[in-house]
Amino acid sequence: MATDLVFRADAYATTTAATVLALDGKGIILDRTVFYATSGGQPGDSGRLTRADGTVLTLTTAVFCDPAKTVIAHVPAPDSPLPQPGETVTVEIDWQPRYNRMRMHTALHLLSVVLPYPVTGGAVNDGDSRLDFDIPDAGLDRDEITVKVNGLIEKDAEVTDRLISEAELDANPGLVKTMSVQPPRGAGTIRLVEIAGLDLQPCGGTHVRHTGEIGRIVVSAIEKKGKQNRRVRIAFG
Repeated sequence: MATDLVFRADAYATTTAATVLALDGKGIILDRTVFYATSGGQPGDSGRLTRADGTVLTLTTAVFCDPAKTVIAHVPAPDSPLPQPGETVTVEIDWQPRYNRMRMHTALHLLSVVLPYPVTGGAVNDGDSRLDFDIPDAGLDRDEITVKVNGLIEKDAEVTDRLISEAELDANPGLVKTMSVQPPRGAGTIRLVEIAGLDLQPCGGTHVRHTGEIGRIVVSAIEKKGKQNRRVRIAFG
């Protein structure tokens, strides 16, 4: 009972028809969805589910139901009139928050290019995001990093993705930049996101098609979070 993850094929898709497969303790499971589920530091999408009779349910977020991240549950607002298995429905995401997260997520990949250190954590939000780095020596300059990241954004490089086998990833462990989080396994393949000429790493998140869509960003703060841990925050300029 895997969910067809429409957002993996097209992150710009905002709506789709779907069939209700089941209801469980987490939410409504559909056969296909445009909703990104909370994962990799990126929040799940919010939006709406419309039933055949015109009833509209507010969906507050989406979550994965399995370790391999193949099944998504859509979380309805409390006391919503739930659809039943077999119903045909339409789901639609709140586009602007999703698009801002797409821009931010791609910007964080560029930040990891400018700061080529192991990543210890991160979070993607609508207007402010962060990466944590394992950096033995401090002395990071906010203005310098801002200039370098914006220089990469201005290249308007194409962003694409492709699948590789888990064995191929095992043969190329350097592709993984994160120290504490590994790509989910069990589906047989790993998704790589490539920013042409700049970056290549496993990622299940949603991204823009070209870096120029990000717009200008600023490094808003650099925080010390341990002897060797530096948190670098970015925001839209």
